[in-house]
Amino acid sequence: MSLLPLLFDDFRPIRKNLAVSVLGPLLDEELVNFRNPELNFNKALGELDHPRNSSSITVEKDNFHASIDVQQFKPEEITVKLTEDNMVTVEGKHEERQDEHGYISRHFVRKYLLPEDYDAEKLQSKLSSDGVLNIIAPKKPKEKEIEYREIPITLTGPVKSLGNLSQKVQKKLGKPIKRLNKKR
Repeated sequence: MSLLPLLFDDFRPIRKNLAVSVLGPLLDEELVNFRNPELNFNKALGELDHPRNSSSITVEKDNFHASIDVQQFKPEEITVKLTEDNMVTVEGKHEERQDEHGYISRHFVRKYLLPEDYDAEKLQSKLSSDGVLNIIAPKKPKEKEIEYREIPITLTGPVKSLGNLSQKVQKKLGKPIKRLNKKR
């Protein structure tokens, strides 16, 4: 009779999911799935097909940086292109060739949207000796704020008599008003 709850435990996924959702960030995934080892095995097989760290993007305050693992390709089999809409396209392709398991051909296309505030004109791609392609673009320099200068106003012609307006203007300027149209 005591084994009966264990047989029907799979019919209560709510309790299990609640514990995983609450404690999940604190627990390792392998500990959470210890009751179903097939999930761990399938996950491990999936990671063989799609390695976790095959590419990464870092957008920092000074530069845009993308890293791609391309160790299966020769440098001449990799292209990096920048389109007008700031899309960086990385393509790697090699025809069928023999390796330790038989024959294989590979092809990949990876696209990155370069943020607008990064300089596409200074985009660089560097391939390291261990097969990691690094794409780097520096941030555009900030435009200088428009500085202004005051332009003095020079009066032309006689000043209309609106009370003592010309005297008020002279006091404000702190010097006598220059007149361009002098009477002869």
